[in-house]
Amino acid sequence: MALGLGLASLACFGLAGAADEIPAAQDLSSEAAISRAGQLPVLILFTAENCAYCERVKREFLLPMQRNPEYADRVIMRQIEYRSRSRLVDFSGKITTAAQFSRQQKVRLTPTIKLFDAEGNVLTEPLVGLTTPDYYGAYLDRAIDEALAKIRVPSR
Repeated sequence: MALGLGLASLACFGLAGAADEIPAAQDLSSEAAISRAGQLPVLILFTAENCAYCERVKREFLLPMQRNPEYADRVIMRQIEYRSRSRLVDFSGKITTAAQFSRQQKVRLTPTIKLFDAEGNVLTEPLVGLTTPDYYGAYLDRAIDEALAKIRVPSR
């Protein structure tokens, strides 16, 4: 379990110096292994180039969460530029592109945040746009709590 939490901490915070950016998703099957081991949801921020609202969500909400040690055992954060043709390995290990994965996830507006389990299932309603900045942090925390509750179902 300690190894799982250690891996989860690396996954959430990335390597040294990564606290200034949300790591780009490259291999979601690797994130799935960390998710499974640590019972953590995978939060993906779908962004667009030159999206001021995306930058605001990162700057005001996600980066402070990423720097906060309380979130190390709550969520793995990644971002995907939703129109990018960059290579991406999906949750099942299939090679795709960021754009194809975003289309499969029906992402049409940015910013969009989705929370996934280790199998790539969406755990909560997505957070789309930034319509209510005063409450966005609460909505985000509630979504993470809901995702954790679904992943960490106590065994009987």
